Amino acid sequence: MIVPKPLHHEARPGRFVIDRDTALTADPALGEEAAWLRGELSAVTGGELLPGDPGAAMIRLGLDDLPPDAYRLTVAPDGVALDAGSAAGAFYGAQTLRQLLPPAAFRRADAGGPLELPAVHVEDRPRFAWRGAILDVARHFMTKADVLRFIDLMALHKLNVLHLHLTDDQGWRVEIKRYPRLTEIGSWREESQVGWLGEMDGRPHGGFYTQDDLREIVAYAARRHISVVPEIDLPGHTQSAIAAYPELGNLDTPIGVGTTWGVGHNVLNVEDSTITFFKNVFDEVLDLFPGPYVCVGGDECPKEQWRDSPAARRRIAELGLRDEEELQSWFIRQFDDYLTERGRRLVGWDEILEGGLAPGAVVASWRADLGAVAAARAGHDVINCSNTAVYLDYRQSERDDEPMPFRTVLTVEDVYAFEPVPPELRGDPAAERVMGAQCGVWTELIDSTRHVDYMAFPRLAAFAETVWSGPERDLDDFRRRLAAHLERLDAIGVEYRRESGPLPWQRRPGVPGMPAERDEWQATLDSWTANLRNAP
Repeated sequence: MIVPKPLHHEARPGRFVIDRDTALTADPALGEEAAWLRGELSAVTGGELLPGDPGAAMIRLGLDDLPPDAYRLTVAPDGVALDAGSAAGAFYGAQTLRQLLPPAAFRRADAGGPLELPAVHVEDRPRFAWRGAILDVARHFMTKADVLRFIDLMALHKLNVLHLHLTDDQGWRVEIKRYPRLTEIGSWREESQVGWLGEMDGRPHGGFYTQDDLREIVAYAARRHISVVPEIDLPGHTQSAIAAYPELGNLDTPIGVGTTWGVGHNVLNVEDSTITFFKNVFDEVLDLFPGPYVCVGGDECPKEQWRDSPAARRRIAELGLRDEEELQSWFIRQFDDYLTERGRRLVGWDEILEGGLAPGAVVASWRADLGAVAAARAGHDVINCSNTAVYLDYRQSERDDEPMPFRTVLTVEDVYAFEPVPPELRGDPAAERVMGAQCGVWTELIDSTRHVDYMAFPRLAAFAETVWSGPERDLDDFRRRLAAHLERLDAIGVEYRRESGPLPWQRRPGVPGMPAERDEWQATLDSWTANLRNAP
C-alpha cells in the first residue's frame, strides 16, 4: 500500500518485528539518513535503534551499485536490508520502509508495543528528476513552522523540489539587508480581497522570512533531499517592491502593496538602476539558496505602462527591438546572463518564450502543455506545471458548498491522469527535455495552513505518483493504496479533503470564487496558442 507506487513490489512470507531493542546500522556516508529514520522510529518504539552487534535483529542501510536515486529494500523475518545508489536513494527507501508500518508509526508517541513490517522485496527509482511543488507564500504568508511541515509532507511523497514563491504584488517575503524597505513596507498589505470577485476583509496581512529563517528552511529541506528554488518575480508581479521603492516603477505617484487578486498593471521600469537594484537583490538571494536553479517569474507582465513610458520607448529604439514583448525578453536576458555568470540557471514561466527565449533558461510551462511543447522543441529544458492538470487551488467538485470555487473542477482522478510528457512530444526526441513536473499551491484564496491541507491533499499524493512512478495508470489500484495512505495522513494530522460527508469549509454567502465555463477556457487557450506561435 505504498504511495507513490514503486517500480517493483514483491510480497514474501513472514514479518520483521521492530521494538525498543531493534538495532539500526548504516554506511558512514548515510549517517543523516540513519539519524532521520532513528528519529521517526524511536518516537513510536520507545527505543533508540542504536547500532547493534552482528547477528542482532537489525535494520541495515548501505550503498550499492545502483542508479543514484534508486533503492532496493528487502524485509525478511531476520532483518531489513536497504541498499541504495546514493544518500537520496536511501532516504526514499526509508520513506517506503516507514509506509510498510501501520499508521500508528506516523504518530509522535509510543505505539504501545512492537511494530511489524511485512516481508517484502522492493526495487524502485523515480521516473523524473524534477518532482516539485510550488508553495505560494507571497499571497498569503505561511510561518516558518508551516513551511517545515509542508517540506515533511513533500518528503513523505518523495517530492524533491520546493518552488518557494516569495514575492508578488501582494507581498514581499524575503529579507534583503541592502533594501530594508522591501520588508518594512512591502511585506504588509492593508487588507485582502475575499474570494476572487468578493469584498475586502479590512484586516492587515503580512510577514516575511529573515535570512536566518530561510537558511533554516533550506537546510531542513536539504536533509530531506529537497532543493528549494526561490522565485523573485520580475518585471511583472512587482507591486510590493514598487510600493517600497517607488523609483522602480513607471508612475510619478506612490502606490501601496496590492490588496486584490489578478494580474496587476504596475510593473518595473527598464532603467539600468532598476536592473542593478534587482541584481543586488539576487546577490543576497543566491547566498541563501545554494541550489542551481533560480526562478525570476517573467509571467503576466502587462505592457501598458511601458507603452506609455518615454524611457521604455527610448530603450526599445536604442536596442533596435521590435516591440514591448522583445523588451521583456531583453529584460529577462539581463538576469539570465547574471545567473549564468554565477553558475546558476534561470527558470521562467512560459511567457518568456513570447519575445524570444533567453538562452539557457528553463521553461516552467503553466498554460496547459503549450509552453512545454514549444520550449522542448526549441531545445530548452522544461518543467510541466500545467494549470489544467496540477493547479491545486482549483475547485475539487461541482458541489455548491465547495469553498471558493475557483476555475474548473480538478479531482483526484484528474490529477492522477496527468502525464508530464505532453502527447505532442511522445516519440519525439524533444521529450527528453521534460525534466519533470510540479504541482501548484497558489494561495490567493487559501489563507491558512488548514486550507492548504484541504486543497493539497489527497491530490498531491496523486501528483506524486505521476512524477515518481511509470507512465502506466491504474486508478482502481491507486484508490486502494490511497485509502491506506489516508490513514497515515490522519495520524500525522493532515486535514485533507474527504470525498464523502459534509465539507469542513463553507463558502461565505455573496463571496464568489471564479468559475470558468468551457467556452471561456477555450478562448483563453486559443489566445495563448496564438501568442506562442507568433514568438520569434
